[in-house]
Amino acid sequence: MDKGILFICPTPIGNLEDITLRSLRILEEVDLIAAEDTRHTIKLLNHYDIKKPLTSYHEHNIKEKGIELIEKLKEGKKIALVSDAGMPGISDPGEVLIREAIEADIEVVPLPGPTASITALIISGLPTDKFIFYGFLSSKKKDRIKELEEIKEYKMTTIIYEAPHRLLSLLEDMIEVLGERKISISRELTKKYEETFRGTPKEALEKFKSSGVRGEFVLVIEGNKEEETPEIDIEKLLKDYLNQGYRKKEAVKKVSEEYNLPKNEVYRVSLEISE
Repeated sequence: MDKGILFICPTPIGNLEDITLRSLRILEEVDLIAAEDTRHTIKLLNHYDIKKPLTSYHEHNIKEKGIELIEKLKEGKKIALVSDAGMPGISDPGEVLIREAIEADIEVVPLPGPTASITALIISGLPTDKFIFYGFLSSKKKDRIKELEEIKEYKMTTIIYEAPHRLLSLLEDMIEVLGERKISISRELTKKYEETFRGTPKEALEKFKSSGVRGEFVLVIEGNKEEETPEIDIEKLLKDYLNQGYRKKEAVKKVSEEYNLPKNEVYRVSLEISE
């Protein structure tokens, strides 16, 4: 018996018109649709008059339901995997099912479609040539600070997700760690009240404290633009001048002036060099 196929079907992140013709065809053709929340997915299916069996696959039944779905795929069933919104497998349980299907040598077919991270990135105004998708940060302040310290060093743009009830505390931590770094915050993407705010973490905190926090959020963070200062080998520089015939006092002065170094620091290193 031939094995089935697992189709990765992206669904609209807000506007129900944002679904491809191919995705609609696949949803109509498969034997079963595995949805993160069947109550949410049924609204999409009803909108397009698609009548197919639904089963729930979410973080709380990921192990037992995963076994069941893999067995159905081995039996030759075609299954469409969908999340509540956007691309399955990105910050959702679909990642595990996809990996299990690959390990079971089952064909996995990804369909292109909407994803909140890329949508937010391209309207952020920040560089898009290189970027990192970080997903959700930790809900624990201590761990979140540590993650932001890591992100602070990245040279490229970083994309993160955040739930509405944690947005303000996240922005407070970003002020502490990132300072005046530019950020872009998008919410309710593709929906009626879609909004993107661009500014600093401090400006964002003031804005959302005033306007309120509603919807799911995608934050895009500017990369670190600070130039790395090359390490200066003071001892080598001093020795070079000494070898050229300069006296130690003169060598200290030249190194200090040419490399904008504190004279007392250069002098301290010079004490370890014998003329």
